[in-house]
Amino acid sequence: MYTTPDYFTPKSKEELMQALARVKHVALDMDGTIYMGSTLFPFTKDFLAKLKANGIGYSFLTNNPTKSQADYLKKLEKLGIEATEEEMYTSAIATIEYLKAKMPEAKRLFALGTPSMIKEFEEAGFEMCAVDAQDRPDVLVVAFDTTLEYPRLCHAAYWAQQGIPYIATNPDRVCPTDQPTVLVDCGSLCKCIEHATGRTPDIVIGKPNPDMLSGIMFRYGLKPEEVAMCGDRIYTDVATAQNAGGVGILVLSGETTKETALNNDPMPDVTCRDISVLGDLMVEARK
Repeated sequence: MYTTPDYFTPKSKEELMQALARVKHVALDMDGTIYMGSTLFPFTKDFLAKLKANGIGYSFLTNNPTKSQADYLKKLEKLGIEATEEEMYTSAIATIEYLKAKMPEAKRLFALGTPSMIKEFEEAGFEMCAVDAQDRPDVLVVAFDTTLEYPRLCHAAYWAQQGIPYIATNPDRVCPTDQPTVLVDCGSLCKCIEHATGRTPDIVIGKPNPDMLSGIMFRYGLKPEEVAMCGDRIYTDVATAQNAGGVGILVLSGETTKETALNNDPMPDVTCRDISVLGDLMVEARK
């Protein structure tokens, strides 16, 4: 293992440089990676500029479906980051694409999700069912819902118990935040439903599902080893890269601790203090 005060890797320094030199596109997690809550990290803009200056593309991938693609682009703009629709991909968009590709007959949904997410599904042609046992959905969709009401959680559990096809947008247990609270995420809601009914989702769409990276590879004509996934979680961000055959990069600016990264098997390809360190490594690899 090669280690410095700013990063460590299970590879040799030469092997790490070779792996990073092949990367043509970096998929970036958002919360805990480029910002925390509503606060942009001070090094984020310099990092993105450094990637562009060295001919490295990037996209923003988030498991957080509470905001629509348009809302996320507005948030990035407010934080001073210009991004296009092509550069923004959420687990809600991935869920919509999955439903249309794999379950084209599904039109009616019962969904736990924010109004922003619900609107995105409706604009994609789906109809939302009410909290009514007679209003039977084709699919149950459970997402990170910061507007969750107890009757809706109970009704979601009811449909899970009835055997309705059940999709979760993402597996995250909590959402990173800069506030003194714990943001209970989709994975924890699914655990609640599982404890009540014994039912787990039929499929979990977001990271670490490798399909979250396959769209980027297809869009830009890239091989797996030419794409890196960078984020603050091993079990979603790094695992996505490992499942897709890409380069898995962990940053310690969010959820995961150094001790967790050191003890994980397999370890990330490289663990950095934050993305500013990754930017320096990417430039070094190209020299």
